[in-house]
Amino acid sequence: MDLSSSRRWRTIRQASEQLVVPLEPEDLCLQGMPDASPPKWHLAHTNWFFDCFVLTPHLGGWPGLDPLWGYLFNSYYEAIGARHPRPQRGLLTRPGLGAILEWRRRVDDGLAQLLEGPSQRPAPGPGALDALVELGLQHEQQHQELLLMDLLDGFSRSAFEPTYVPAGEGPEAAFGAAWSTAGPKDQPGWLEHPGGLVAIGHGGGEFHGDPFHFDNEAPRHSVWLEPFAIADQLVTNAEFAAFQADGGYQRPDLWMSEGWAVCQARQWQAPRYWRDDDEFTLAGRQPRQGQAPVRHLSWFEADAYARWCGKRLPSEAEWEVACERFGPDLGQAFGVLWQWTGSPYRPYPGFTPAPGAVGEYNGKFMCSQFVLRGSGFMTPKWHSGPQRHTYRNFFPPASRWMASGVRLAQASS
Repeated sequence: MDLSSSRRWRTIRQASEQLVVPLEPEDLCLQGMPDASPPKWHLAHTNWFFDCFVLTPHLGGWPGLDPLWGYLFNSYYEAIGARHPRPQRGLLTRPGLGAILEWRRRVDDGLAQLLEGPSQRPAPGPGALDALVELGLQHEQQHQELLLMDLLDGFSRSAFEPTYVPAGEGPEAAFGAAWSTAGPKDQPGWLEHPGGLVAIGHGGGEFHGDPFHFDNEAPRHSVWLEPFAIADQLVTNAEFAAFQADGGYQRPDLWMSEGWAVCQARQWQAPRYWRDDDEFTLAGRQPRQGQAPVRHLSWFEADAYARWCGKRLPSEAEWEVACERFGPDLGQAFGVLWQWTGSPYRPYPGFTPAPGAVGEYNGKFMCSQFVLRGSGFMTPKWHSGPQRHTYRNFFPPASRWMASGVRLAQASS
């Protein structure tokens, strides 16, 4: 990946700004729940990352980050200082979009100086700086997906049922295209893996054609697996509707205790965006397609469904080695839905967070969360795919506003 190429880094940066073009000014501060963030905040926070971590320490003559803006748009980096409360991000009517876009222009100019002017490069040389900029670009792409899933949550709470894109355009069309390419099969099948001692995780450096990995994907290490079988397709709306019709949301025997408490407290009766026979999407309310993969499920729902089927969720090690072994035969692995695994989000053996504030990026969340694998229809196309099969996404088990689905596993027959 050539960071000096203005086409690549500018394309990624511009993609963030294009996401807000269809929005009304009032949408820019929309925050439907404390876990979500407004579209305008996402634009500012990704810019803050480059200003704070890249330009301020590395570009000579850079004026530095405005302390007030640093307070408003820091997310969770304790080492950087105090932060505006996350649940109150929707109250930030100021600075306005124009001021944030102008800030982004200044940061882009600084990045152009740093990346396209060799004389500006500081010690210890371009390698370390390029790695930091690459992390910023990967971080920006993560927030492009977050912006869309947060917007879907916010729009779903409106009685007007607004649309972000017309049906057949944007991320929803990408979902349909990925589904059409991958299937469906009349009879989803099982892929048998012999198990044994396997290696998972990123090996460092260039691995399987992709030089970038997040720190939580490493180090590569050995895991013992018993023989297993993994489904070659994701669970569909029709299949999940059978669980619902069979009283799946009323049967505590299918649920983990914490999940049952959440289900009762939040009165879950269906996946997050089901509405009668329809489904709320970025294209507004749409007829629910029975053969499309069921989406927007919490880990608790995915686990309960698997129990109802007499199956289980795959471990993240099973998912990864199946992806390596079976390739495209593991249908809908990428670009459709993130897939819950049965694995808690924990550090790999030998994992060490990076020193300094950047080390807070992943390591400090390795508690009370579960791993998802693959990628979803809202994931930027540059950000994931078969070459990124070691990617570890993670969310708390009650979360279900992201594009998450279910792939089943079982002991090998």
